[in-house]
Amino acid sequence: MSYHAAVWIDHSQAKVFHIDREGSIEDVLKAPKHHRERGSAEMEHFFHDVVKAVSDAQEILVCGPGSAKLELIRHVHRHDKPLESRIVGVESADHPTDGQLAKYARAYFREKDRMTGGGRL
Repeated sequence: MSYHAAVWIDHSQAKVFHIDREGSIEDVLKAPKHHRERGSAEMEHFFHDVVKAVSDAQEILVCGPGSAKLELIRHVHRHDKPLESRIVGVESADHPTDGQLAKYARAYFREKDRMTGGGRL
């Protein structure tokens, strides 16, 4: 079980980072190519796959450049209520490199843990 996970998502892919003291592990999930319209069954399946990829995380940061991050949050609200309380932040992020995103997420969680006394990173 990971404690922190960060998701960078747009309508073509989701990058999921499981972050701990030693580093991060990345997983890339591809969205369906022909059915990227909002509310399609294929996009709902994509969002479900993203939720499954972070289901073991205790705290989740969701990032992305456009509306996909908010659509993911709505999906969680409708279909995966137990996960909703573990989403601790939603941030706009254009197209950072994997290293930039992992560094940002690590700093985000470190500051959150410092403020709340979590002390995980």
